[in-house]
Amino acid sequence: MPGPSRSHLPHATGVYIMRDASGEVLYVGKAIDLARRVAQYFSEKPKDLKTSLLAPLVRRIDYVACASEREALVWERRLIGRHQPFFNAMWKDGKDYPWVRLSLDEDYPRLSVVRRRRRDGSRYFGPYPKVTPVRGLLRSLWKRRLVPLRPCDYSFSREKPLPQAKIKSCLYYHTGECPAPCAGKVSYAGYRRIADDAALFFEGRYARLKGSMARAMKAASKRMDYEEAARLRDNVEGLEHMGERVRYAEVRPGKVAERLEASSGVTALQAALGLAKPPHHIECFDISHLFGKQTVASMVCFTAGAPHKAHYRRFRVRTVAGIDDFASMAEVVARRARALKEEGAPLPDLFLIDGGKGQLAAAEQALASVPLKVPLASLAKREEELFVPGKPESVRLSAGDPARRLVERVRDEAHRFAVTYHRLLRGKQLLK
Repeated sequence: MPGPSRSHLPHATGVYIMRDASGEVLYVGKAIDLARRVAQYFSEKPKDLKTSLLAPLVRRIDYVACASEREALVWERRLIGRHQPFFNAMWKDGKDYPWVRLSLDEDYPRLSVVRRRRRDGSRYFGPYPKVTPVRGLLRSLWKRRLVPLRPCDYSFSREKPLPQAKIKSCLYYHTGECPAPCAGKVSYAGYRRIADDAALFFEGRYARLKGSMARAMKAASKRMDYEEAARLRDNVEGLEHMGERVRYAEVRPGKVAERLEASSGVTALQAALGLAKPPHHIECFDISHLFGKQTVASMVCFTAGAPHKAHYRRFRVRTVAGIDDFASMAEVVARRARALKEEGAPLPDLFLIDGGKGQLAAAEQALASVPLKVPLASLAKREEELFVPGKPESVRLSAGDPARRLVERVRDEAHRFAVTYHRLLRGKQLLK
């Protein structure tokens, strides 16, 4: 019996969901590169028993693309908790992902790495996909006295001070590496301020620290102190690892189906247009004007079937006078293509044009003039037909097709963004 197609998986971070012939979830996993990771399950020589038993049962693979490895971790945990897949439970190693614990339940808090989050009055930060960079960064922060909380495990408080004998036997006390609240070297209020600063740090407010470390790393490299440069490099990577943002609001039960539909829309669009790889990254263009005046254009970006607003762009059309949507589209597509080429940025998987054959032909000529190779398609409003270069007949999709729902969402967002920009310019003109 043939196995599942895997060509729809993007080279992107995310979660993959393996299903059997009945649609039952067999296994949920996360990957930095979905396409590469899933391909490993279907190699000629399975690397372990789990893979050899799982792979023959898989008939469909869904995925949820994520912004970071940490977000993928949260999605993985949510999906495993929801579906309780057999292969996840059978090979579960009993370990949870690491958290950083700030023990605010104590008078004199400590920082530690733990595997479980408890309701004990402490603050927990994470979870983090990897424990090694977190431990290394905590060690460095303490040595550099950036968050100098006590490293010991002694149990004491204001009401029950630490015996003098234990204080005198403490190596950290004698070396001055600890603020020594046990010996009264720092006041209770002063120590709690250090703990509050540590909480702010783990909330992600450390851009200045990251910049300082990066500059120190370059300086160490220039003076050929490569060991120090490597240590600082690892600390910068640790900061980036701990600073990954997770969209927790999106990881709700009601959002799971929505994200799966978005990824299935990407898969369906690849099949409908005959694309070589899934259109994980789509950029869509629309033109807006009022009787040929103040012509503007929008470019919206969707990744994994969802808006990626940080990559939105808007344009004033410079070279076209009057009403000429074809020439306007050609100008804007050429400008975007030149920018991508000059920046050396990763190319989109698809340029989607709002319009019919005329707009598509204009965009095709614009790309050829740069030159730049990006797959093209256009969506005509009247019949919601898709056109692709070299194919005289349009691609017609049913109203319920996930590919059609995806391109309509992308096109509607491009239209909204273009109209909003045009209204903004008209408003400014009226105020002059």
